[in-house]
Amino acid sequence: MDTQALAQRFSGILADLGLECVGVEFTPSHGQSTLRVYVDLLDKGDGDAAERREVGIEDCESASRELSALLDVEDPVPGHYVLEVSSPGLDRPLFTAEQFAKVNGQEVKVLLKAPIEGRRRLRGKLISVEGGRVTLEAEGRTFEFEHALVETARVVPDWVALGYAPQPKRGGKTTAPKAAK
Repeated sequence: MDTQALAQRFSGILADLGLECVGVEFTPSHGQSTLRVYVDLLDKGDGDAAERREVGIEDCESASRELSALLDVEDPVPGHYVLEVSSPGLDRPLFTAEQFAKVNGQEVKVLLKAPIEGRRRLRGKLISVEGGRVTLEAEGRTFEFEHALVETARVVPDWVALGYAPQPKRGGKTTAPKAAK
C-alpha cells in the first residue's frame, strides 16, 4: 500500500478542517490491521508558534469522521483495519525531508532501510537537511544519508527542557516533577 499517496489524498479533506496530514502508517496484521493518520494544525503562517493551539480530541474526531467516509467510498485499504487519527505528539514521527528540516538541531531516532557503516539504527542530533540529504551526528560520528533510505524516524523529546525530567533538590536528592492537576 502506498501510504504517501494516501497522505496526499487525505490532505485536501483535512485542509478543509484546518488540519494537515503529517503522515500515514499502515501496520498489517492477520486479525486486524491499523491505519494510523497523524494530523497537525494547518500552518497558516499568521502567528507566533508559542501562541498556537495544539491538536485536540475534537480535531481528531472530526478528521476521523471525514476520513472514514472517504475510506468507505473509495476503499483503498485491503482487508479489515482500524482507523486511528492522532496528533504527532512530543515524539513526532518524521515522514518527509521537509519535516526533518523543521526539527534541525534536535535529537532524532532513525531506522534506516539498509545499513550505513554497519548501522541501521541511529540516534543523535540532526545537523542539516539539504534537499534530500540528511546529516546526523551520533556517538561522536557524522552520518550522511539520503532521506529515501529512512524507514522510520521520530523526534526524541527533550524532557529537561519540557520540565518533565527529575529536578535536583537541595541536599543532593532528586525529585520528580509534580503532576499537573
